[in-house]
Amino acid sequence: MSNENNAKETKVSDVDEVANATVQGDSGESPTAAAEEDASAADAEVSIETLMAELEYSRALAEEHKDQYLRAKAESENTRRRAITDVGNARKFAIEGFAMEMLAVRDSLDLARSIDLGEEHAPLVKKMLEGLDLTAKQIDSAFEKFGLLEVAPEPGDKFDPKQHQAMTAQETTEIEPNHIITVIQTGYMLNDRLLRPAMVIVSKVVPDADTAA
Repeated sequence: MSNENNAKETKVSDVDEVANATVQGDSGESPTAAAEEDASAADAEVSIETLMAELEYSRALAEEHKDQYLRAKAESENTRRRAITDVGNARKFAIEGFAMEMLAVRDSLDLARSIDLGEEHAPLVKKMLEGLDLTAKQIDSAFEKFGLLEVAPEPGDKFDPKQHQAMTAQETTEIEPNHIITVIQTGYMLNDRLLRPAMVIVSKVVPDADTAA
């Protein structure tokens, strides 16, 4: 009986040793497995860095495309506004050439009305002047209808280089310097554009006697 007990104890002891060896083998980590884990971690880090770089590139590309879009949109808006302005100007100033020709006709009427034919043919002259006045009024009405307005300064008005053209300057003490003495010819505006400046004579300072001497 003792021999059988000893044999059983020996078998149990062998089983325990095998179990312990198996447990120790499972809990331990081989060099190959550790190397594989390190390689996996390194690959993960590289992948993250690559993704971050690609993200930054995508952001930069998106900003560039956004800037290009905004520029294109602004240019399109500017082109649209210029087109609207050009169309508006074409409508407002389409008659500019024709208006210049009509100004010559209006000037001729004014000249005819200013001629003194004397009293010899008074009734005939009166009718002719009435006809000239009526024609001038009709022309003025047509001018106003199409935005053609007269620039007619009065003596004593301040000289405006934007609307007046000084033909000469005269010394005078009766009117302030740089003011209009005489209007030679009236000017005209076509809407907000100067078509012809008013031709005027402008006053200038009279030099002192001491300065002249």
